[in-house]
Amino acid sequence: MKVALVGATGLVGRVMNEVLEEFDFPVSEYIPVASRKSVGKKVSFKGKEYTIVDMVEAISKKPDVAIFSAGGSTSLEWAPKFAAEGITVIDNSSAWRMDPTKKLCVPEINAHLLTKDDKIIANPNCSTIQMVVALAPIHKKYGIKRLVVSTYQSFTGTGAKAVAQYEAEKSGQKPGKDEMAYHYQIFENAIPQCDVFTDNLYTKEEMKLVNETRKFLGDENIKITATAVRIPVNGGHSESVNAELKNPFDLKEIKELLQNADGVTVLDDPETFKYPMPLYSKNQNDVFVGRIRRDESIDNGLNLWVVADNLRKGAATNAVQIAQYLLDHHLI
Repeated sequence: MKVALVGATGLVGRVMNEVLEEFDFPVSEYIPVASRKSVGKKVSFKGKEYTIVDMVEAISKKPDVAIFSAGGSTSLEWAPKFAAEGITVIDNSSAWRMDPTKKLCVPEINAHLLTKDDKIIANPNCSTIQMVVALAPIHKKYGIKRLVVSTYQSFTGTGAKAVAQYEAEKSGQKPGKDEMAYHYQIFENAIPQCDVFTDNLYTKEEMKLVNETRKFLGDENIKITATAVRIPVNGGHSESVNAELKNPFDLKEIKELLQNADGVTVLDDPETFKYPMPLYSKNQNDVFVGRIRRDESIDNGLNLWVVADNLRKGAATNAVQIAQYLLDHHLI
């Protein structure tokens, strides 16, 4: 299997490398792709050195699959060019997620919908992925009427510049304005803004949680509101999810649904202080769910605490799992 990794030098790209190796994905030819300033540099994969190439050369090498993690504008320009050559693109940016002709895929839940004709497949947003992994089996059985979600997101979700800002501040330095990924310090702080603000006063990240969740669950009538907060945690997004279900539920059945769900690890034992934390999810591929309890303020109300490694299940792992599914089912 010839695999092109677009954005190989980025934060997510480096984790993609790790996940491809860990999954022992059958790579017969590895094609690292990055921006012009990185062309000619070397990257390591499975103990071998490979030379970074540009987009044009990558297309000429005719990979079977190209995994993109290079930003929305790059994907909008180049993903169709790869697809036009018969190359299947798995895109980690926001570029194609809300395109009605493209599928949002989380393999544990809806990979069965993929076909050979799907040449551009969208990875949902990191915070959306972990939430829908937990909510999909609940929605299927009980129906979801309304969601209130608050996210507490690692600075690693912003990228290498944010990591550098955090590390500098942690060591007592004060980064210059051009060196800062955020308007404020992130070390020992919580910033109630993930991405830019939109006209409705929500951020783009918050609206991704609204729009992508509705598209993924196939229900435009779910009422959703979100608040996304950036916190000084080095890897791992956490979410407080409050769901109003359409039908009465048994809490024991909810726990059993989650325990039997693919890709979910339930950590839920208050007596022994067992609950999900980024500390547990880091470098893991599952979504961790705990603090499972009724919302006693409303009929059919449910509270969950959902945690996952945003660079893994929120990005790299999900993309590689899509590729693995396509391979296993002879779709590439």
